Amino acid sequence: MTRTFWVGGNWKMNGTIASIKDLVGQFNAGSSPSDVEVVIGAPYVYIPLLADTLRKDWAVAGENCYVMHSGAFTGEISPEMLADVGAKWVILGHSERRTILKESDDFTAEKAVKALESGLKVVLCVGELLEERQAGTTQAVVNRQLDAVIKVVKESDWANIVVAYEPVWAIGTGKVATPAQAQEVHAAIRKYLETSVSPKVAEETRIAYGGSVGAKNCKEISEQPDVDGFLVGGASLKPEFLEIISATQ
Repeated sequence: MTRTFWVGGNWKMNGTIASIKDLVGQFNAGSSPSDVEVVIGAPYVYIPLLADTLRKDWAVAGENCYVMHSGAFTGEISPEMLADVGAKWVILGHSERRTILKESDDFTAEKAVKALESGLKVVLCVGELLEERQAGTTQAVVNRQLDAVIKVVKESDWANIVVAYEPVWAIGTGKVATPAQAQEVHAAIRKYLETSVSPKVAEETRIAYGGSVGAKNCKEISEQPDVDGFLVGGASLKPEFLEIISATQ
């Protein structure tokens, strides 16, 4: 089957009203291939602005959510709140939350369940640290992160999940996994989904690559058979993002 190419932007903790209006103007005026799904992840406070002004063939994502729908959880944001202000997706399990904020695999999986129940689609981030790659445990780490989610979601939920493989040593460092390295891990993820969930889920689930993706390297990586898109960090805050979404053209 042909999986629709998926490109997400992750703005992280960046942006101002003025800079977002300017960037959205450039995105809206640019060319976007009709056979590529595009999603922009923005800080919570800018989601309403983005949902109102961004071109309607692109979707908006939250960069995180909590595991409860409402309640006395000061400072947290529920998936329902994200949906209420215009988000269609949420990014979960990003390495910055796993490593800096010490969020566990199980906590990430619990968030995924709540987000899916609320009607949001999920970008599930997985990936290894440099020392884990050097120790030869990349796939064991990624499988462990996947397992936590596999245990708690229904098979039908995978239609609303994009897996984003992001080697932590390549995020924001300028270092990039080679196309062969990306393909190796993506193929192993697909094989793991086949044996742990089902052949159908393995075949249909999109697996995106993230980690210092830019206009210069996106085309070669996109040509790998198990790379179904990108999760883009810094370059999604620049007009260069328009080149990345056209990598397959």
